[in-house]
Order: sequence, then C-alpha cells, then structure tokens
Amino acid sequence: MDTAHHMLLYGCRTPVSTTNYCVKGTCEDEASIMYAWARNAPPTRLPPGTQSLSFFFPLISLSPFHLSLSPPNHSLSSSGLFICVFLIPSTVTNADVACTYNSYPIYPFAFRTHTHKLGQVVSGYRIRDGKWTLIGRQTPQLPQAFYPATKGINVKYGDTLAARCVFTGEGRTTKTYIGGTSDDEMCNFYMMYYMESRHAAPFQECMEDGSKELFQNIPPEANVPITVPPEMMMRLNCASSLKEHQDDMALLQPKREEEEVLDQEYHLEEVTDWPESPLQLGQVSGLALDSDDNLVIFHRGDHQWGVNSFDNSGKYQQQSLGPIQQSTILVVDPVKGSVLKASGRNMFYLPHGITTDKDNNYWVTDVALHQVFKLSSDGRDKPLVVLGEAFEPGSDKEHFCKPTDVAVDPVTRNVYVSDGYCNARILKFSPEGKYLSHWGAGSSDRRRRVQFRIPHSLVFLPDRRELCVADRENGRIQCFVAESGEFVKEIKKQEFGGEVFAISYAPVHGGLIYAVNGESAYGRSAPLKGFVINYSTKEILDDFSPENAQFGMPHDIVVTKDGRVFVGDAATDSVLKFSSDSKAAGGLNLGNFFATHKGYTRQGFDRLSTEGSDQEKDDDNDTDSENEEYSAPPPPVGPSSSS
Repeated sequence: MDTAHHMLLYGCRTPVSTTNYCVKGTCEDEASIMYAWARNAPPTRLPPGTQSLSFFFPLISLSPFHLSLSPPNHSLSSSGLFICVFLIPSTVTNADVACTYNSYPIYPFAFRTHTHKLGQVVSGYRIRDGKWTLIGRQTPQLPQAFYPATKGINVKYGDTLAARCVFTGEGRTTKTYIGGTSDDEMCNFYMMYYMESRHAAPFQECMEDGSKELFQNIPPEANVPITVPPEMMMRLNCASSLKEHQDDMALLQPKREEEEVLDQEYHLEEVTDWPESPLQLGQVSGLALDSDDNLVIFHRGDHQWGVNSFDNSGKYQQQSLGPIQQSTILVVDPVKGSVLKASGRNMFYLPHGITTDKDNNYWVTDVALHQVFKLSSDGRDKPLVVLGEAFEPGSDKEHFCKPTDVAVDPVTRNVYVSDGYCNARILKFSPEGKYLSHWGAGSSDRRRRVQFRIPHSLVFLPDRRELCVADRENGRIQCFVAESGEFVKEIKKQEFGGEVFAISYAPVHGGLIYAVNGESAYGRSAPLKGFVINYSTKEILDDFSPENAQFGMPHDIVVTKDGRVFVGDAATDSVLKFSSDSKAAGGLNLGNFFATHKGYTRQGFDRLSTEGSDQEKDDDNDTDSENEEYSAPPPPVGPSSSS
C-alpha cells in the first residue's frame, strides 16, 4: 500500500487503447468493475460451485452522487461526477446512499468498503418492509479485502439497498473534497453476489442520495466507528517483506474448517482444587485483575447487607458498626490461590465494585458510603481520589446513591461509574474526578426505551472503545460508545432468566463477553450459570457452573488473558475458578465449536476477521424473542434483593 493505494480491474468490450496503457480512462463503452484491491488486502477465493457460472462475478457499487452534510449550513458545489464536500475539522459527516432494487434476486456473499484517510466505518443494508438487515459493516482503515456478507441474505425486487459512510475531519485544517487522490475522499460499498445465469447482470450501480427520512431509522451501529488496534496497523504497515506481511495477515484470518478439526472442543469447568488453602472471606462483592493477571478480591469481612441496612431514602442505618476492620482487598495468586497482598482495613462499610487501572490503582465503590475511591495498590490505604459525599445519597453530579461498579478507559484514563441501586445512570469523570457527562439506558427505538433497573456491573471494551453495562433487573447487557454514551447494542437472552449480575470481556475471537445471571424476584429465574457470549452475533457459546454444587449468588466475574475465569459468590463467601483444557497463547481456543455452530462455517473464500460486524440472523420468519433487540417490557418495579 506504500506503492499503490488501490487497483481496479475493469471489463469492457472496447478499451480506450490496446497499445498504450498510460492513458486516461479504461473503456470506450461502459466499464464494469470486476475486482478491486486496496490497502494490502489478502486474496479472495470464491464460494464453492460458483466458479462454474457462465459470467463474471458481478458487483453492486453503492456510492453517493450527493452527500448530505451535518450541520446543514455548509455548502455543496457540483463539478461533473464529483461533488465537493467540505469536512469541518473535528466534526463527523455522514454520506448516505440508497436505491430501490428493480431486478432479479441476487445473493450477496462478500462486501468491500472503501474510503480514504478520513473514513471511520462503512455499513451496507437491505431494507425490506421497513426492517434494516445488515449486509456488511467494516472500517475502511483495515486492508480493504472482500469480507463475508451476512450469511443467507438475499435482495429481491422492491427491496431498498442503503449504505452509510462515516467520516471525521479531525486533524484537518483545510477543505476535503470528494475525488480520486489520497488527499480527497471517497465513499464506496461494494457487494459481490451471484444470481441465476439467465438473469445475470454483470455490474449494477446505486448513486442516489439517501433521504433524511429514510436514514432516521438506520441502526445505531452504522454511526459507531470501528477501532483498529494501533499495534495491528503498525504491523501491517511496517512489514519488511511480503512473507512477513502474509504471516501477519494469516494471524488475522479465521482458521479454515479442515484446520479446526485438529482443535479440542472448548468448555469451561470448575477447578475444584483451587485455592490450595481456604481463603478467609466475607461476602464477595467484586473481582478484578492487576497487570500481572493476579486476582484482586473485594469482600465485606464481617459486615453483611441485610434488610435493615438501609432506610427507604437509601441512607445506611448501621454506621454504629464502624468500618470493616479486616483487609477488604486481597491480591491472590491465580494459580495457587495464596494471598500476595492485603489492604483496605478500617475504610469501608459495604464494599461493592472494584476495578484496576493501567497503573494498578484500585477503583472501588461502597454502597453504604455512597462513594467511589481511587486507591494506590501499595497498601497505604490513602485515597487518591474520592467521589461522592460520605453517607449522603443523591442524584446530582456530586452525589451517588449506592454506586455499584467502576470502569476505566486505559487510553484516556476517564472513569465510568454505574449508579446504581437508586439512580439509573452511568456517569463519566476525568482521571482527576471532574464530572464530564452521564447517560441512561439506550434503545434503537426511543419509543420503546426501558430505563436501567440497577446498572450493576461495567466492563470497558478496549478494542472497540465501548462500555458495556449489566442491567441487572432488566436481564440484559447494553453497550455504548464510551466517548459519547451513544447506544450501540443490547444482548438479552432467555437463559439469563431476567437477571444479569456481572459481565467481563476478552478481546479475542472477535470479542467474547462473559456474564453471570442471578435469582429473579419476579419468578422468571433460570438456572444460575456463567455464560460465554459472542459479542457480534450475541450467540451463547458456552455456559458453566460449579461441578458438585450450585452458585449461591454469583456477583462478579473476571477472565484472565489465558482464558481462566473467576466468579465471586456473595452468598457462599467464596471465589470459584473455571478453566478449559484447551488453551491457546493469547486467549481462548474455541476449537471446532466455531466450525459447527451457526454463522461460523469456513466454506468460501479467505478473509480477515469481521469482528467489527454485528452479524444478525437473516430469517424473515424469525420470531425467536431472545434475538429481538427488545423483548416485552419488564414487570413493575418491586423490592429487589440486596447484593
């Protein structure tokens, strides 16, 4: 890509020249793009059986002829086929295109996105009967290969094809125009498809400006940038040889089916001989990991959360007990279970959530104190930052009401607090503790938005720059753009039984969410388990529970870099460890599970991971409520169990 940014292969009957190839233009007649390459893309292999069709594999190119700008007071000017677009520095601009499809059915099997430097994400959809179905979504800053389209999708006469490109002008001080140079911008969404040969259409284009009314209903994911990890781009862009580059690309590509059968099937099981010696714990409310993957336990010592702990206004009623005298924070060896460090004496009344930042500082919440603390891990027990007022619940910017958890952005170091048992919000603070913003529950349909009912656990997704929330009493997981609080997606499963107590995340295999459910006060309880969930497809890949007993109240969960899972149980005053015999360096090896479950066949062409895509099922008759974005409203709010 340092030599050639992109190359296009055209097909036509009459080329501009048959002798001089350094001429402007390609075809005297209509040119059809047969294939495109850009940004160090790997090779593409076509699906089995389609090679024998008697026509070239056609593409549909969706690119805007007019681009609508936001804010609307910035002008457009026309210059032939290129429309001048002014991208204002530090703002986001969308380019929308949509057309009605008026031909025979096509079956997309691959898609490719293309912009230049300012493109953040490009998404393509089929709209049928008002329902938007994702064809493909990817960042154009990755090698611009043809990625697999949503499995089983088709486009029929009367459907609408729509695409959106999201650009940012951050860092630019001059106008940016639509054009062909690397300093200009483009917006393209290509689809490879097949169709019956007697109806073959080699190339189709859509260049109609999408209406604002239509794009008001575009799924929120289309507006969410896909972050490319810097280390990935550095390796791809700095490969010193073709072999090195191919090796790096191979690491990004999923295994083929014939390779996966060599792997063992993945399943988490309890490690029954951990810890080697019993840990002296009270109610275990929070778990975290430090930079060495040591387990950090936050527990309540001899204090317990009971029915008399708070009055109706949320004020703590047992101050006379004094703070917990035992060490409430224990750093534990994840292999043997021995205590490495202990701290947190005479500080807390009812510990709840804990996380660590990149400097191994502890960020903790205390529901009795209604406060959030930043503590050094050196054991000196002197708060570095304190948020909230001791024993004073509230709902303004300076007060919390039983805050539940904390998450820290490892890049910006901004701090996120879930608040909590009385309030229904997520608050964002600077590293120094300055209030920045807050938001509530999200929805792709504001008319159906259901507010949080105890946002109980937080996890930051570093590879996606998102924050996910375990919305306990609603039995769902909601994810947001961490910077803005913009809603991204919701995961709600019948297996949760109406309760999700805690979540964790591993940035492997496209993103895995780990969750534990809990007892429901509304009679909808499911068996208490831990779950491994594919972030993109929302599919439950594995569930697990103790070998010879049951969870009492699984209250928090963490996963180590090598895939070992720890669950803190507040009812049994214990921490349980789970592991799989199948391990792979750098994360879990899900083995042939991926080869045998829906959406993961390896037939077809080589491609990069599509971990940025929310690939939903495409079944027009699907009525499975667990995969609907929003299920029926929850029952009326009633007394909830304490934890």
